[in-house]
Amino acid sequence: MHFPTAPIALKMAVSIGVGMLVGMEREWSNKDVGVRTFAIVSLLGMLASLIGPAISLAAFVGVFLLVAALNTRSILNDRSLEMTTSAALILNYLLGVLVGLGHIFTPVAGAIVMTMLLAWKSELSRFAGGLQPSEIRSAVLLGLIGFVIYPVLPNRYVDPWQLFNPRDAWISVIAISGIGFVNYVLLRIYSARGLYLSAIFGGLVNSSATMAELGVRLRETGMVNRATTLCLLTTIAMFARNLILATLFSPRSLSATVVPLLAMTLVAGFWLWRDRRIEDPVPGKLSLASPISVAKVLWFGTIFVAIEIIGSLLTRYFGSSGMLATGVIGGLVSSASTTAAAATMAMHGKITAALAGSTTVIASLASAAVNVPIIWRTTKDQGAVKGTLLRMAFVLAVGVAAVAIDRIFQFSEMLGRW
Repeated sequence: MHFPTAPIALKMAVSIGVGMLVGMEREWSNKDVGVRTFAIVSLLGMLASLIGPAISLAAFVGVFLLVAALNTRSILNDRSLEMTTSAALILNYLLGVLVGLGHIFTPVAGAIVMTMLLAWKSELSRFAGGLQPSEIRSAVLLGLIGFVIYPVLPNRYVDPWQLFNPRDAWISVIAISGIGFVNYVLLRIYSARGLYLSAIFGGLVNSSATMAELGVRLRETGMVNRATTLCLLTTIAMFARNLILATLFSPRSLSATVVPLLAMTLVAGFWLWRDRRIEDPVPGKLSLASPISVAKVLWFGTIFVAIEIIGSLLTRYFGSSGMLATGVIGGLVSSASTTAAAATMAMHGKITAALAGSTTVIASLASAAVNVPIIWRTTKDQGAVKGTLLRMAFVLAVGVAAVAIDRIFQFSEMLGRW
């Protein structure tokens, strides 16, 4: 049996590196099994896989016996089990086997992820301990709609008018729910660090609900003078979310979407810079409901289907003006669902990518405009409402002008053809 020198040297280096990476974390955690043991076990997996399946199986039995000895010693010493270290050691052996089989990315990525999980023990324990039953159900529901329901849905129009494709509707639900859930998790982790982070993460989940919650919090703490700043931050976050959704469903719509949204973001950023000041965070955490539930999934899907059907019909009879009007109506209800619907229509050739991008901007404008009456209803402060109205008017005017210029001169249409 002959092995070429260069590939074997690379595999040895990768397997030892994988083992040492995980082993160093175990050393830092003051575990008996550390850098040398993990590196040797990973190297064992690599060499065993080169020799053959029988040797790999025998080596795995050896690793299992090592794990049994480790736990026996731990039980005799302090009546505890080294379950995490044992699992890491077995997984480390399998990563070494993958290296021996010629894989590089998978074992390296696996080692990095495993090290992160080991190093974040306290953070993960604290986060898991604070989970509510509704949040656990949300995570399960996200997996259900993404990996169980989606694959069995038909990927075709089920009506003679070519208006409703079940898989398109469901993938929009997955995208909106997934982005919302990830940012909800970040909000749960970081909201205590400051009100501004809460506004940003909350805006990525649901900008209107975030402003309603923040408005109540500001009124309770006597800090309504911050309403304008928080509204701008929430709006910028909503722009970013819609831009991501539009790009995911219809990358060609980026030419019509990025310039108006970027221009409005810059104007909002200018007002934030002009009004900048050092402030203490508001006491308490932002309390938003999890963005995934049966009711919300059905709501996202219903809005998506309604926007797609209405947009298709209005576009057929009124052209691009009908689609832009749909963007206004949809943005007042859910700019995320409207963005996904417009981008999906562009993906199927019902409208141009440029028109989908303009619809995304219009929906974002409508959603941003809703925040002003929300601030009035929650804070009841004329000064805060006037300041917010003035700044948001500038932001919205820039967006309307950008869309109007693009629709008149067809800049994004020309870019799309290139």
